[in-house]
Amino acid sequence: MKRETWEKFKNFWKKFWFLIWKDDSLKGWILSIIVMFVFIKFIFFPVLGLITGTSLPLAIVESCSMYHQGNLFSDFDNWWLRHETKYTEIAINKEQFRDFVFKNGFNKGDILFIIGEDPKDIKIGDVIIFNAGRNNPLIHRVIKKELNEQGKYVFSTIGDNNNGQLSVETGIQETQIIGKASFKLVPYIGWAKLIFFELSRQPSERGGCEEN
Repeated sequence: MKRETWEKFKNFWKKFWFLIWKDDSLKGWILSIIVMFVFIKFIFFPVLGLITGTSLPLAIVESCSMYHQGNLFSDFDNWWLRHETKYTEIAINKEQFRDFVFKNGFNKGDILFIIGEDPKDIKIGDVIIFNAGRNNPLIHRVIKKELNEQGKYVFSTIGDNNNGQLSVETGIQETQIIGKASFKLVPYIGWAKLIFFELSRQPSERGGCEEN
């Protein structure tokens, strides 16, 4: 009985494997997509979340708020000249910013690798992703960190390409923080998803990025 069951299982697995990886029919393609979706959503992301310590280990950049002119070939010195006033007003100088992560920003459609971070270890200049009461989290740079009366850290952020802070960027509580952007995993690939939502955005938010 056990041998028959084992043989049935092997035959089933062979057919299933062929259907996913070798069958070029429409049925094979559809099944492959379903299997990949299930694997990514219910296995890959949960495991990666456990490893990185955050519920969102990979994040697609959906706006131009951290864009620097030239993107991958951005000239930091020229960018700083155009934005210096914004940062000197909050006591961040050029040499400090040069040592910040993502000193050349990032672009809409880039995919960032996110890690969980203890709030006490988050520094000025780090890029955090946090819930801001909107449909999607924000990914901006920390410009202020302080302790409140309860001994909890409170943060303020700003987008490198924004002229000022948004109202939701002051008084960011520890519980709002999802994680810290560690590095850019791949540029532009996120457009494969974003392209389907472009028409639902405000006209000013559609398309590629320009520096403010």
